[in-house]
Order: sequence, then structure tokens, then C-alpha cells
Amino acid sequence: MTISNSTNNNINYKQCSRCVMDTSDTEIVFDDEIFCNHCNSHLLQMEKIKNGKDTVNAQLKRKILEIKESGKNNKYDCIVGVSGGADGCYSAYLCKQYGLRALLVHMDNGWNSTIAVENIKVVADKLQFDYESFVLDWVEFKDLQLSFLKASVPEIETPTDIAILGSLHKLANKYGIKHIIMGCNYYTEGILPKSWHYDAKDKKYVKSIHSIFGKEKLKNFPFFDFWTEAYNKFIKRTTIFYLLNYVNYDRKKAIEILKELGWKDYLEKHHESHFTKLVQTYILPVKFNIDYRKVFLSTSICNGEITREDALKTLKHQYYNESKLDGEIEYVCKKLGISTLEFSSIMSSPTKTYKDYPNNKRITSVIYKIYLFLTKKPEVTKA
Repeated sequence: MTISNSTNNNINYKQCSRCVMDTSDTEIVFDDEIFCNHCNSHLLQMEKIKNGKDTVNAQLKRKILEIKESGKNNKYDCIVGVSGGADGCYSAYLCKQYGLRALLVHMDNGWNSTIAVENIKVVADKLQFDYESFVLDWVEFKDLQLSFLKASVPEIETPTDIAILGSLHKLANKYGIKHIIMGCNYYTEGILPKSWHYDAKDKKYVKSIHSIFGKEKLKNFPFFDFWTEAYNKFIKRTTIFYLLNYVNYDRKKAIEILKELGWKDYLEKHHESHFTKLVQTYILPVKFNIDYRKVFLSTSICNGEITREDALKTLKHQYYNESKLDGEIEYVCKKLGISTLEFSSIMSSPTKTYKDYPNNKRITSVIYKIYLFLTKKPEVTKA
């Protein structure tokens, strides 16, 4: 199969004249200059950060003091979620610079590349941080992951997204830690269409898909829905802090620093996972016309790191490596316990959305609006 990055055969196709986001996001909005809502929003946010630099620095200092104070009678001040990628590992590096006693936690779903595992170990060793791996029940997780693949929805990574949040909070509760630090950030992930990924915390949606396509009972899977989030936030008083939103994060410079620790670059964002690599480079763009390079490149354009012309040149090339594709598909299929013929059948089946399965969108939308209103803070940045 080949990928059409521009879908020029679609007479309704439209692309932003400043970044490279386009109507592959069905909810994209353009202004009179054909600038899209994504880059307009991102540039506005970056301007707020720039103008509020002193405020952001003050917020960071207060947060570090708060984290240290909460952990003064504990072995650890905080948990840092790491996958072996640059963002999480650099967050751990910053924790060391700020004098925090961090526990590095990795959610192991069975898909990590060797280089990702080595990166976590070398960073933990060089920074002298304890490291713990939360290993998922593979039989259960594989069954849930395969269920989402068979459901033909773009939220193929929802099982992993839930497991990350669930595992981090379980270990935070186990060790009495009140602060979880994650590497997600506005600088490199400031653009992300909502139409590309439905709410991972909709437990009804997750369970409905698994009830249709799954076989195993999910006895050990670390579910994390809105109510679990509310319990941890308001009862256990556990917070998530997106540290990189409060520093002048330059990913290229961060990578150079990490390399000095012995960290190795795997070149593509989120490709520390074999499964994620196949999902982002092949399954999503080929089956769903969702090319995540567009969000990464558009963010870089807005940040002045690359030109739009260079981004368009990149998108002319198919995302996956054709010479390695068959081997990557065979590897994933073997681990999931399906044949390549069944995988091909899944790829050719009609696409669906969360609307095709039972979900709690109507209820959670109202709850989230109330929640955001009650917890809204006059801060410059939002995680």
C-alpha cells in the first residue's frame, strides 16, 4: 500500500497556509488567511509563555518547593514516568538538577525496543535514581490491544495510554508519593487534533470494545477513568506535573545533554515502542489518513525550527520504511497471535469511530466542563 499525504483527489481538501495541518482533521477550522485553528492556538500559547516568563519561573519554583515539602518524610519526592524517549528522560535529568529525589517508573507493555530499555537504565544509573518497571499482564493487555485493532477505530493506543496513567498512580499510592512528573509538553506536542483520538478515560467505551472483540477477563489491567482520576486528585491528593511546560524546552539541546549520559537517539518521536512505530507509520496513515508527522512538523514550523517547505518535502515521502515493513508487520502479528492475513483483513475493513460503540461522551462532557470550571487556575501554561 502507498500513502497519499495530501489527498488531492478530494475536491474538499484544504491545507493550512502556515503549517501543514489539513482536512485529514475533520474538525479543522481556517481563518480568512487560511491559517488553521491549530497553529493559531499554538502561536498564541507560545506568546503567552514568552510574555509570562517571570510568572512561569515563579510557578516552577513554587512547584519544586511544594514537591520537596510533600516528600520530606518519604524516600521519594516524586515519580517520573519514563519510556526511554527524550522527553521523559530529560524530565528526570531536570529533577536531578532541581535536587528532587525521584523514582523513575516505566510501564512495560511488552513492546519496548532494546534501545528504549537501555536508555532508561543508563539514565537511572547516571542520575543515581531508583527505577521500577510496572509490568502489565501480557495475556490481558494483548487481548485488549488486539480488541482495539479489530474494532477499526483510530484509538489503537488507548490501552497503552490508560495503562501509563493507571500504573503511575498505583505506584504513587504504593509509596505515598503525591507528585507524578510526565514528559508530555506543549513545545513538541502543542498541536494534536481531538478528532484523531477519542478520550482514553472513557471506561465504558474501552469495555464495550473489549466485550465485543476480546476473550480474556481484565483482572489485573490498571484502568484509569475519570472517577479514578478524581479519586486520586481529590482524595489521595496526587497531582500530575508537566515539568517541561515550565522550562524553555529545546528538544535538540536536551538530546545532546542526554547523549552525554549515554542515552541513544532512536530518531523518531514515540518510536521507542515497536507497536507504536507500526501504528504511527503505517496503520494510522494508510487506514485512517492520520499522519502524525503533520502535528510534529506543524509544531516545529510554529516554533521556528523548520520551514513549511521542508515539512512539505518530508510529507512527500511515505512514513514507513517499505524495505522493513513486512518484517515489522510479521513481528507485531506474531506477538499479538494473529496471522499476517488476518492483519491484512483488519487493515482493509471499514473504518469506525467511537460513535459506533457504546460510550459515555455525553455524560463525561458535562462532568469535565464542571470539573474544569471548579479547578481552573489563572496560570500561563496548561498541561
